[in-house]
Amino acid sequence: MSTTAVEIVPAENTQRRLQLKRWLQTRWQHIVLAPLALLWLSPMIWIVLTSLKTKAEVFDPNASMIPKVLNFANYPATLDVAPFGTYLINSLLVTGSILISQLVTITLAAYAFARLEFPFKRVLFTLFLLQIMFPIYAIFLTNFVTLHELGLINTLPAMIVPFVASGYGTFMLRQSFRQVPSELADAARLDGCGHFGTLWHVYLPLVQPTLIAFGIISVVTHWNDYMWPLLVTNSDSVRTLPIGLGLLAKSDSGADWTRLMAGTTLVVSPLLLAFIVFQRRFIDSFMHTGVK
Repeated sequence: MSTTAVEIVPAENTQRRLQLKRWLQTRWQHIVLAPLALLWLSPMIWIVLTSLKTKAEVFDPNASMIPKVLNFANYPATLDVAPFGTYLINSLLVTGSILISQLVTITLAAYAFARLEFPFKRVLFTLFLLQIMFPIYAIFLTNFVTLHELGLINTLPAMIVPFVASGYGTFMLRQSFRQVPSELADAARLDGCGHFGTLWHVYLPLVQPTLIAFGIISVVTHWNDYMWPLLVTNSDSVRTLPIGLGLLAKSDSGADWTRLMAGTTLVVSPLLLAFIVFQRRFIDSFMHTGVK
């Protein structure tokens, strides 16, 4: 009896150690990344918690990070300061229009530079990439003068037209197109596909990760754009969410941090919601490159 018990206990301990080792081997990444994820989320957590505090609690040095009473009244009060519903619709229209136009233009340009032969191809591609080399602020004045002459100031097209093409996106997509085996395109042409048919049926399905990755960059960039919409708009009917957020920070009595944080939450929430819904596809777009 005693000998059997002594033999069973070490066996059970060994099995538990093996189970713990296997668990650590499969979960060590989560253990390491969880604190980093919490650190990355801490600013957003602070913003949301501040938006639920009272104004007196924000400036109380003895107050904790978590509000004593959740004050949801800051959100309707924020919506009363500025027409955030109109700003939201304008942001959706501007960001969506820019994204669609950029996907069309970079796809056609990248295909031409990657697979077609025409005179001065390298020179034109180099000129096209100048858009990447020059900072956007360097061409603000030229773009503003051009739009003023076209009568587009204080309109939604004024925030869309300067960004209908992207040198960065064209470069990204061109590199992906060049990785697609030319034999696939040759097979498509033998089946009767022209350039547009080959582009649609062969190239685009194989470069979806690159298109999604660029789409994420484009949406985040133009959703959060503040400077250009501020320059070309002067009425609430065409302004976007970042402009409305800036209005909350300007007050004769100083910024109301509770409303400002509530407005920030409203601006950031659509992007966070989109990421939560499409997170698997977003991650795959960055993790998987090349041709499967």
